[in-house]
Amino acid sequence: MKTARLNRLFNPQTGRCFDVAVDHGFFNEAGFLAGIENLPKAIATLVAAAPDAIQLTIGQAPHLQALPVRPKPALVLRTDVANVYGNQLPRSLFSRIIADPVEQALRLDAACVVVNLFRIPEQPEVADQCIQNILAIKPLCDRFGMPLMIEPLVFQPNAKAGGYMVDGDPQKIIPLVRQAVELGADIIKADPTDDVSIYHKVVETAGGIPVLVRGGGRVSDEVILQRTADLIAQGARGIVYGRNIIQHPKPAAMTRALMAVLHENITPAQALKLLA
Repeated sequence: MKTARLNRLFNPQTGRCFDVAVDHGFFNEAGFLAGIENLPKAIATLVAAAPDAIQLTIGQAPHLQALPVRPKPALVLRTDVANVYGNQLPRSLFSRIIADPVEQALRLDAACVVVNLFRIPEQPEVADQCIQNILAIKPLCDRFGMPLMIEPLVFQPNAKAGGYMVDGDPQKIIPLVRQAVELGADIIKADPTDDVSIYHKVVETAGGIPVLVRGGGRVSDEVILQRTADLIAQGARGIVYGRNIIQHPKPAAMTRALMAVLHENITPAQALKLLA
């Protein structure tokens, strides 16, 4: 039953979720490792700050699940690996799903699995691989009661933006979010639009499927806290932030500050004081 696992992700009082993404090492990019060189230590720090969930890979999830802590953040398991993030892209791009993804998630006591849905300029083959991944994992998720998070990502041209730069154009984000819903997502993890004030249109096109917003690259504390508050006001059901937590000088404090914005409705200015 998916409801039981969804209840482990979403706060019962607010209906919102903060998932801290630390699955970056899966993608073989040196720049992604900043802040998580010692991942067991990073996970322990995050667990102490008590986010709703932590997003990990099959090789690193045991560090979370072995901790004798109660309550403990829910595990969101990354099930696909890709090579599309570098400043200089390789000759052949791929997005591959792990073997027996839902069985592995069940063995690790995951509350959710996540898989990408890329839209990369001039790379339709990668989009095809992503769709095949989703089509393969969706019936398994339904069979075993595992919530499926789909992550629609619209990239800018690599020659223009220099690697892993998402496109905040709502005319590109919204159709891809809708495709993720049509493919059977239980949760959507999507980028913010360049104009945050229209993010309600992304939420609307999801048709009741909860939308969690990606954090993207590192920005100032003021920007990420204000953006979070604005996105929640637009109807987003939560956030999935990685580098803005793990590369922060005070990752636990930033986690607590964002949790307060998300679940206690404090203002960004009040949240900033928690980082002092």
